[in-house]
Amino acid sequence: VQLQASGGGLVQPGGSLRLCCAASGFTFDDYAVGWFRQAPGKEREGVSCISSDDSTIYADSVKGRFTISFDNARNTVYLQMNSLKPEDTAVYYCAAVVTGDYNDWTTWDEYDFWGQGTQVTVSS
Repeated sequence: VQLQASGGGLVQPGGSLRLCCAASGFTFDDYAVGWFRQAPGKEREGVSCISSDDSTIYADSVKGRFTISFDNARNTVYLQMNSLKPEDTAVYYCAAVVTGDYNDWTTWDEYDFWGQGTQVTVSS
């Protein structure tokens, strides 16, 4: 069972990126999937989460700019990031937890599986 995050890169302010979180060895049918990020010198923070019933939630800092979604096969989660700002620069991580088996989607330790990070740099 593994999660693989990808899609990071260097983009100018105002640009877009799409991050992918691919499940290996299972599907997301019964899982909620969260995206987190950690910038240098800052604490890791929850960015967004999607539950198995497709309900979504976003941090205030990304509302209206980021969109989280499943693919049809329920083995990949996307994070579409638009109108990127320099303050979005961070290493982004995805994580999965059994739906309902958590109290706070922003708490990293409540998740069951974690992927490696992918670097997002927003700079001109």
